[in-house]
Amino acid sequence: MTVAVLQFGGSNCDRDSVRALSHLGIDAERVWYENGLPENATGVLLPGGFSYGDYLRAGVMAARTPVIDAVCEAASEGIPVLGVCNGAQIGCEAGLTPGAFTVNRSARFQCERVHVRVETTESPWTRGYDEGDVLELPIAHGEGRFEADDDTHERLIEDDRILLRYCDAEGVVTDDANPNGSRDNVAGVVGEKRTTAVMMPHPERATLPDLGGTDGAVLLRGFGATSATV
Repeated sequence: MTVAVLQFGGSNCDRDSVRALSHLGIDAERVWYENGLPENATGVLLPGGFSYGDYLRAGVMAARTPVIDAVCEAASEGIPVLGVCNGAQIGCEAGLTPGAFTVNRSARFQCERVHVRVETTESPWTRGYDEGDVLELPIAHGEGRFEADDDTHERLIEDDRILLRYCDAEGVVTDDANPNGSRDNVAGVVGEKRTTAVMMPHPERATLPDLGGTDGAVLLRGFGATSATV
């Protein structure tokens, strides 16, 4: 099993992601986007960073590269695909998941640790948790505010496709616990294929005890939940 961690110009969490996955016993390799998706990839991680300097808007240029067509095809076949931070922006721009991530309510870059509540366990990313579990994860973004129109948002709720919501340490979803103004405190959503998801918090920065916590480890272990290959 090899997880392809795609690297674009401006990616800066690709090495962190490979190290975190390797620490969890999951084989992973960085793949430069121009080289295409490896045939032996059993998962895809779209890492954080500032692909193409967030020119035009975050994630839009990376989402138009040919490799993303292969990622979308892999996702349609049930191969696990996870977008984190800038990878989440790319995933939304590419149509892997609905909605969009836009400028934080504060209009500032937010870099802090936050709490999120597990909203569904019907995904490989959250299968190891119980619904309502509270995780502490880092965020680092300037365009992390999730938005969706009313119909899309209602459909996400009805289909149980809200992955994570920002909350306080007790698991209560409040406006004060929302770091960026995301609609309904949404921190992550699931695609039409439940093996596809995007999230704004960084699980790869919460896998090593020496870095202040391991709450992201179970999320990343979702890459071991399926044996599909490209």
